[in-house]
Amino acid sequence: MTPKAEAQDSRFDLLKWLVVVALVVVGVVGNHHFSASPLLYRVLALLVIAGVAAFVGLQTAKGKSFFILAKEARTEIRKVVWPTRQETTQTTLIVVAVVLVMALLLWGLDSLLGWLVSLIVG
Repeated sequence: MTPKAEAQDSRFDLLKWLVVVALVVVGVVGNHHFSASPLLYRVLALLVIAGVAAFVGLQTAKGKSFFILAKEARTEIRKVVWPTRQETTQTTLIVVAVVLVMALLLWGLDSLLGWLVSLIVG
């Protein structure tokens, strides 16, 4: 894009964010105003308003960069090698065993120090 087009986009970004804020305010006030209406209708209206606000927000420079970040994060999550059920179970059992051993060691040390203090204090 040319610098002139980028400047024009950034100038309209403020207007787009104001529209997003206005939509959120309309959703909150409308939900309060129509509190006597059935919950299903209010939820559907809020979902529509949130969808429109998200669409407008994604048209801004920050929104576009957020969308790109989300797509790249999804791609990276697909690259992760998740542990198998057996690996998860073994790791969990090791953690539980280490916690129990440390608990016993700390309990023994606490009992020993408590006994020594009671001997000194009398």
